[in-house]
Amino acid sequence: MGKSLSEMSLEELWELFPIILKEHNPAYKKWYLAEKENIIENLEGIDIARINHIGSTSVPGLIAKPTVDILLEIYRDCNLAELESRLMNLGWTLMLSIDKPDLKLEFNKGYTPKGFAEKVYHLHVRYYANWDELYFRDYLIAHKEVANEYGKLKLSLWKQYEHNRDGYTEAKTQFVQKYSEIAHTELEDKYLPRP
Repeated sequence: MGKSLSEMSLEELWELFPIILKEHNPAYKKWYLAEKENIIENLEGIDIARINHIGSTSVPGLIAKPTVDILLEIYRDCNLAELESRLMNLGWTLMLSIDKPDLKLEFNKGYTPKGFAEKVYHLHVRYYANWDELYFRDYLIAHKEVANEYGKLKLSLWKQYEHNRDGYTEAKTQFVQKYSEIAHTELEDKYLPRP
């Protein structure tokens, strides 16, 4: 019998779950909407501020890892233990839990001991704030030429970092930060929490 995912080293996980890039699949939006509905329905009573489809699968036409990223923003008085318990009951696996300086919970769904399931999700739980991911998404949607440039960057990094997710993410960071900053200015902090 093979190892469970929790028993695998980071290198073993990266080997089992390599970086895969695919052309945009219009079904990503449906996957997101179905999972969003499932989350909202099952988190009744939890203080949800906002839920959004983020990442490359949220940008029509952009090459992407076939993983739907969801940003779930909660209020600071949220019962985190209850939230984690309910999400795990929905099949989410807690992969990362950081509470300082800011809350960062990362959940995955669609990872099996044999590799990726048909549908793969990452759920990013954060406190309600002004997150760059929202601006970057909106900027890429509004600026097709920048989205195309980002797609080319990802393709150029793909094989080099196929089995190194951290390296792949780090290699894209400068590009993402540059256009997130531009987007904050252009979009006039539209995601800044309002009282």
